[in-house]
Amino acid sequence: MKHEELNLAVIGLGYVGLPLAAEFAKSREVIGFDIDAIRVAELQNGYDRTRELSETELLGAKGLKLSCDSNDLAACNCYIVTVPTPIDSSNKPDLSALLSASELVGKMLSPGDIVIYESTVYPGSTEEDCGPVLARCSGLSCAKETLPSGSQVFYLGYSPERVSPGDKARKISDIVKLTSGSTPEIAIVIDNLYASIITAGTFRAASIRVAEAAKVIENTQRDVNIALVNELAVIFEKAGIDTEDVLRAAETKWNFLKFRPGLVGGHCIGVDPYYLTHKAMQLGHNPEIILAGRRINEEMSTYVTSRVIKLMLRHDISPLGARILILGLAFKENCPDLRNSKVFDVIASLANYKCKIDVFDPRVDANAKLPNLNFSLVETPNPATYDAIILAVAHDEFVSQGAANIRRYGKPNHVLFDLKYAFKESETDERL
Repeated sequence: MKHEELNLAVIGLGYVGLPLAAEFAKSREVIGFDIDAIRVAELQNGYDRTRELSETELLGAKGLKLSCDSNDLAACNCYIVTVPTPIDSSNKPDLSALLSASELVGKMLSPGDIVIYESTVYPGSTEEDCGPVLARCSGLSCAKETLPSGSQVFYLGYSPERVSPGDKARKISDIVKLTSGSTPEIAIVIDNLYASIITAGTFRAASIRVAEAAKVIENTQRDVNIALVNELAVIFEKAGIDTEDVLRAAETKWNFLKFRPGLVGGHCIGVDPYYLTHKAMQLGHNPEIILAGRRINEEMSTYVTSRVIKLMLRHDISPLGARILILGLAFKENCPDLRNSKVFDVIASLANYKCKIDVFDPRVDANAKLPNLNFSLVETPNPATYDAIILAVAHDEFVSQGAANIRRYGKPNHVLFDLKYAFKESETDERL
């Protein structure tokens, strides 16, 4: 089988699936499928609420057919699954969307079809969790070795997403793609498929399990490193030393890694480590360093709140009933993505002091579904209104204003807390 012979369907049109489908659609016909009819209708009209694709990019993907009708998948023989894999309230992997998508695809499979997963999972999940669902729903077997043409089998692949929401400098084609397949021959077909759109190149992993493990440690490594600098920030604050000054000095050594303290949210760094720790515990191993890093990063929201409250008290500002402006609600700069944003935790923590909290984020859709927390999402903050201002997300819209203009939102006696090191130490009252 050659990759040119594959009739593609991308299942799930979120931050990962939509850009991928559009990229493939530049050179071939692709079915972009999502169960959310409203989302599909928006995309058909040229509107992407994730802002990953512009109207021009979306409508310009001539080979892309958008659908929420599973009947449109009937002619496909290669399915790329890009649905979310979050964690539940107990920090356990939630594979419900992945398994539902597998059932949908499984009912469509014919002998020789290929199913490729891009969702983050723990090592073994593609073959042990998804494969059996595909087999049950299709009546076929998963091929794990080379078989004669016409065998009653389907093939599995895994090629983990490496999308960075809001990053316009690194698009899908600019990021090296890991690929893998359930047989050596299919691994080559899958690798060639992605190589047709990835200008940065591909890397064929030794197995599906290796590719799964490689994906899950990418963000686990970042999580642990951020946890280290978060703990350092706590230490240096107690020592009366500016953390940014320390890090800049340390970075003069060529092999010092550049990480900054802060809130760790989003769909990857704050989630993926729990997939690895879940698997580790299944294997009888307690992953101490990974879980310690997770614990430190999860506690940063409370730590930030305590820093802000102490700062206010030092400036003779009572936190009780104070008006606080939080700049930024998304989990990272320059994107509207609210998934697992730890800014919500800061809001919840501040609410314990009966503060009146306004949040300003020009990137977030005014109609976005928000948790039932005690805050207002304002279109434009009023000047001379706030007792405390917290720069929580370094959107370009905020940084470009400069600290002096940001301070105009504050009362004559107010404090500015810079969580993102966006401004000079002399321009703020305190930095993380």
